[in-house]
Amino acid sequence: MAHIAAIGERLRILALESAGVLLRPAEEPEAVHAAWQGLPPDVELVIVTPAAAAAEALGEGPVDGQSPLIAVMPP
Repeated sequence: MAHIAAIGERLRILALESAGVLLRPAEEPEAVHAAWQGLPPDVELVIVTPAAAAAEALGEGPVDGQSPLIAVMPP
C-alpha cells in the first residue's frame, strides 16, 4: 500500500496527521534533507511546505533513484 508523507514546518503539516499522512517535521535545510532521505520506500506522494521546497535540499529520491511525486503546499 502506498503512503503519503509531509515534510516542513511542524505547524504547517500537523493537521495532515489526522488524514493518516506520515509527518516529518523539518525547519532547517539539513533537517529537510534528512527527512527526505529517511522516507520509507512505500511513500509515493510527499507534500512539502513552501519553505521546505525552497530549501532545495531534496535532491535525488530516497528509493533507488525513484522520486516520489512532490506537491508543494500553497503559501
